[in-house]
Amino acid sequence: MKPVRLIGNGVFSMNGREWSLLVACLLAIVIFSVASPHYATSGNAATVLRNSVELLLIGLGMTLLLAMGGIDVSIGIVMGLAAIAIGRVLGADGNPLLAIVVGPLVGALLGCVTAAVVVLGRVPAIVGTLGLLGVYRTAVFVLLGGQWLSGLPSSLTNLLATSVLGVPVPALVIAVAYLAVWLALRRTPYGLHLLAIGNSEEKARLSGIPVIKIRFMTFVVSGVLTGIAAMFYVATYRNVEMTIGSTLALDAIAAVILGGTSILGGRCSLIGTVLGVLLLRILQNGLLLIGVPSLWQPVVTGVLIIGVLGFEAVCNGLPLGRFQRARA
Repeated sequence: MKPVRLIGNGVFSMNGREWSLLVACLLAIVIFSVASPHYATSGNAATVLRNSVELLLIGLGMTLLLAMGGIDVSIGIVMGLAAIAIGRVLGADGNPLLAIVVGPLVGALLGCVTAAVVVLGRVPAIVGTLGLLGVYRTAVFVLLGGQWLSGLPSSLTNLLATSVLGVPVPALVIAVAYLAVWLALRRTPYGLHLLAIGNSEEKARLSGIPVIKIRFMTFVVSGVLTGIAAMFYVATYRNVEMTIGSTLALDAIAAVILGGTSILGGRCSLIGTVLGVLLLRILQNGLLLIGVPSLWQPVVTGVLIIGVLGFEAVCNGLPLGRFQRARA
C-alpha cells in the first residue's frame, strides 16, 4: 500500500504551494496598504484574523473531505443550524458551558445525517450535500421565523474572549484542532486509510480498508469542527442572521484548493489550508477597504477556484473535464 501522501509532487508540491501562498499574502498586504491608508493598521489586522476563525475550522474539515475524494456544499448552513441551537440555549438560561457542548453536538448530528445520505445511501457527495443544502436552508428560515436571532447574552462572548497562558482561546482551539488532525493523519492508520480512499476507493476497499467507517467518521469530524466554528461565530456577533453561512462552503473549498489539497482526493496540506484561508480573507478585506462592494467577493472566490483548478490541470496534463466528475 502506498505511504501517506500529505504533500504533492513537482510544481504543486506542498513546499512550493505554501511559499507561493505566503508570497501572495505578503504581496496583497503591500498592495492594499498602498491603496488604502486604513489597511496597514493593528485594528484591521485583528479584523482579518477574527474573520478567519470560522473559516479555519470549517476549512480543516473540508480539507479532510476533499482529500478523501468527497465534498460538502451544505457545510455553511450546518454552521447556521448549530449557531441557532447555541443561540436558543443562550437565550434560555445564558449558560455558556452548555452552549459550548451544544454547538459541536449539533454539528456531529448533522454530520451523521450527511454521512447517512452520502455514505450509507451511496448518493454522490456533491448531489447529496446539495440536496441537504436546500433542506437545511429551509430549516434555518423556519427556526428563525424569518427574523434574526439577536440580543443574545454576552456570557459566551466573555468566556471565549479570555486567554490561556497568554494565548487567546480562539487561537488555542484552532491550534489544538490542526495539531490533532495532523497527528491523526501522520501517526494513525486513519491518515493512511483516508488518503488511500482518496486515491482510489475501489482499491482501498479491496485492500481491506474499512471505507464506510472512514468516510462516515470524516463527515462527522467535519460536522464537529463546523459546530465549534458556530460557537465562535455566536460569541463574536451575538446574533444569528437569516443568511448565515451562505458563502462559507464556497470560501472553504476555495481556501483548501488554494492550499494544495487535491479536489480529486489523495493529497492534502494543512499548512496550505491555513495560508489559503488567510489569503482569501486578506483579499476580501482589502477589496472592501478600497471600495469594492461585498457583492463581488464571491466572484473573486469563484475566479480563484477556476483559475487554480485550470492551471493545475494544464500543468499536470489533465483534461479539465476530469475535475467535473461526481465523487461518491
